[in-house]
Amino acid sequence: MASFTHTPRRALLGGLALPLLARGTRAEEAWPNRPVRFIVCYAPGGPTDVLSRLWCAKMAELTGQQFVVENRAGAGGNVGTDAVAKSRPDGYTMGMANIAPHAIAPTLYASLPYDAARDFSFFGGLWQMPNMLVVNKDVPVENIPELVRLLRANPGKYSFGSGGSGTSPHLSGELFAAMTGVQMVHVPYRGSGPAMLDVVAGRLQLIFDNIPGAIAQARQGTVRPLGVTSAAPSPVAPEVPPIGRFLPGYDITAWAGACGPAGIPAAVVERISALSRQALATPELSGAYLDLGATPWWTTPAALAAFRDAEQAKLAPVIRASGARVD
Repeated sequence: MASFTHTPRRALLGGLALPLLARGTRAEEAWPNRPVRFIVCYAPGGPTDVLSRLWCAKMAELTGQQFVVENRAGAGGNVGTDAVAKSRPDGYTMGMANIAPHAIAPTLYASLPYDAARDFSFFGGLWQMPNMLVVNKDVPVENIPELVRLLRANPGKYSFGSGGSGTSPHLSGELFAAMTGVQMVHVPYRGSGPAMLDVVAGRLQLIFDNIPGAIAQARQGTVRPLGVTSAAPSPVAPEVPPIGRFLPGYDITAWAGACGPAGIPAAVVERISALSRQALATPELSGAYLDLGATPWWTTPAALAAFRDAEQAKLAPVIRASGARVD
């Protein structure tokens, strides 16, 4: 089995070095003075849940207040995202600004209970990572070309799982099918953890999963990695080729930031942003992210909002071309 390594942390962290936090307004200094609720819009145990809990633990350490994780899975992340949008705008309920509910869902779903552009206060980016395509170890393929040939010879026979309709792993599979002309059955789950368990058990043949969960199983030898969805190899698994090497133009990278409901005072937003930057700059959190296959990714609140807009515009034609639609 291929070995898994990653490049030096300093090279990936880039400009995450943080000056001392400046004294701010009274509102900034008051936050947080009680526990903070962080809504994870996927089931416990998946990569997004694990990465979120690591960030919350570091934020709790920096602030001296509890960050209580609440899993609100469903509808590809839309249920938890809607809960964040409808919470009180005081900075004490927050959650992920995730590629699926924030950049994919506005095109994929016929209607949403929230507006991804207007209903949130963005605090900044947290991480970026590719997805990885893995197959059950009994599937008789070793690489992407062999998989394509197998799927073409058996239309509709093989199923791929994802952490839910509208997630980046789901869209990764839809784009793969559209670009290769294969027919696969999509099986959505309430989180990637349960989906991966079914691949390991052989109830599903393949899965597109965020790389932390896929790498964990690949290292144990329970699944076979075939490719990553990013344009370049992942630094934690450089031996696993990009799918785009065989399908030119194939490229989807998952990302997540932190957000709260619209209307949070600007001073509180800046306070959260500064603390998050400090958390991501620590060797403990950045190292844990890199070990799991995620690259620390701090941005300003305005930069994350602009990035979300750009991602929605970029992914919309891909979603429409794939034919994926949730009514």
